[in-house]
Amino acid sequence: MALSIKPIGDRVVVEAAPAEEKTASGIYIPDTAKEKPQRGTIVAVGAGKTDEPLTVKVGDQVLYGKYAGTEITYEGKEYLIMKESDIYAIV
Repeated sequence: MALSIKPIGDRVVVEAAPAEEKTASGIYIPDTAKEKPQRGTIVAVGAGKTDEPLTVKVGDQVLYGKYAGTEITYEGKEYLIMKESDIYAIV
């Protein structure tokens, strides 16, 4: 997927995974009780810092903090822009 947003520095753009619709036991979760996802796919990366190249790349599945990043809407889709340091792991 080609995204025309180009983050600056060590920032990345993440498309969050959809929130869980039901529990492992099959109970449906109402919209008011759904938690914000903490997993997503990187869709754009910045150039990194001159002394620290980025370790993530487009297409990586990542885990990030619950309140990490800034939510934006671009062309009808929801994205998060965050620093690479807000990412905890590549899955």
